[in-house]
Amino acid sequence: MVSWAEDDFVTSLVGAAPNTVAAYRRDVAQFVAWAERAGLTGPAEVQPIVLRRYLASLTNRRFERRTIARKAAAIRRYFDWARRRGLVATDPARRLSAPRGDARLPRVLKERELEVLLDGAQGGRAAPATAVPGPLDGAVDLRDRAVLELLYGSGLRVAELCDLRPGDLDLRRARVTVWGKGSKQRVLPMSEPSVEAVGAWLATGRAVLATDSSPADRVFLNRRGHALTPRDVRRILDRRSPVPTHPHALRHTYATHLLDGGADLRAVQELLGHADLATTQIYTHVSKERLRSVYQATHPRA
Repeated sequence: MVSWAEDDFVTSLVGAAPNTVAAYRRDVAQFVAWAERAGLTGPAEVQPIVLRRYLASLTNRRFERRTIARKAAAIRRYFDWARRRGLVATDPARRLSAPRGDARLPRVLKERELEVLLDGAQGGRAAPATAVPGPLDGAVDLRDRAVLELLYGSGLRVAELCDLRPGDLDLRRARVTVWGKGSKQRVLPMSEPSVEAVGAWLATGRAVLATDSSPADRVFLNRRGHALTPRDVRRILDRRSPVPTHPHALRHTYATHLLDGGADLRAVQELLGHADLATTQIYTHVSKERLRSVYQATHPRA
């Protein structure tokens, strides 16, 4: 049987974010399983009509348009790679189109929600008051504050934050260097609260959580002394947020607040590390929605 070479394809995704790699691996594997049930044994047997039928089957199974669009993108990338590797003579996915994803506006945190997350205001889902805090709890609190201040104060992606090395931080100049999607580097300003929180974590908190096996090249650690993961960050928000909140909401809030404050769209694009300005423009719609809601809530004739 001819190999689909899925593992080789995944290995070729150099520079892609871990979540993107995982999604493409899953999406291509699902297509291959569907194709093999249809009697196909390798990529060379796939014709454009086969791909259209596959997307139609996803629609019939009531997958969301955003999900179908992502699966189509994975298939296009796979067959482009297969063509370059000589697994197919022509690319059957070159003109493959899929329904555009739903234009969902990103969620922006309300002022009270930010207060709870960043300042520990009453209302988060913290430990019971009867619990006696110890050195570990104090270190975890320092870490949580530093993590959340960086996510909101500099607009980092969660993966970028988890990958931070000590050398990426310049607290004296209030700068942090991150490696974004496609291994693109950008240097971001840090807010004063971020500098203070990260400095406190590095000065007193990290040593409490660190063990002999802790990675020296990671800024943030979890309770077991291992490198902090995106799942750990989600747990931090679960503990501190009064409402269900995804870590990416802090990045959305960062971008929206910059635009609300008069920042140039191109500057926000650079700060977020977006390759396409159209990706950043979604936040202009969020700002308009926020202005509309403020108007309707406060104007007597609204």
